[in-house]
Amino acid sequence: MSKILTTQLSGLFQRIVQNEEEAIEETARLLAQAAVGEGHVYFACFDEMQAIELNASQAIEHFAKLRIWTKDANITEADRVCIFTRSAHHEEALTFAQKLSQNFIPFAAVASEIADEENPLADLAYTYISTRVRGGLLPNEQGERIVVPHTIAALFIYEAIKISYDEMLQPEDE
Repeated sequence: MSKILTTQLSGLFQRIVQNEEEAIEETARLLAQAAVGEGHVYFACFDEMQAIELNASQAIEHFAKLRIWTKDANITEADRVCIFTRSAHHEEALTFAQKLSQNFIPFAAVASEIADEENPLADLAYTYISTRVRGGLLPNEQGERIVVPHTIAALFIYEAIKISYDEMLQPEDE
């Protein structure tokens, strides 16, 4: 079963790279705007996506200029935000996205759905990345699909963003 899981995850990562590479680069550029200026980067992570903020703030290679979003955060136009949520229809994530949009604060969003006219989060976000997770990867003995890798896909996307972001923050003489 682990070989099948490996194959399925590899396919998921390939779909992300094939379809979202440009959006990943644009997101890194958006977040770097705050880091090279007076602002900070905020991650607003909902539900199981809190694993991303834990990794970004506690890992050996932490995300530079990162602040974890709380409802009390005072986000300004100099700041940039990246919302990580399982679904583009997550009520709290959408409410926060609408607030950012109303306050003209550019933000990125990562969620499972593709960016289309039925995706309210993609419509609000400056940049949008789909995790491309549509359901479970593996069938179980009852015929149900199991292993729904929202967090794994989001961590992959986070690492791809971070690579580009870190390159943008490097001094040119290095």
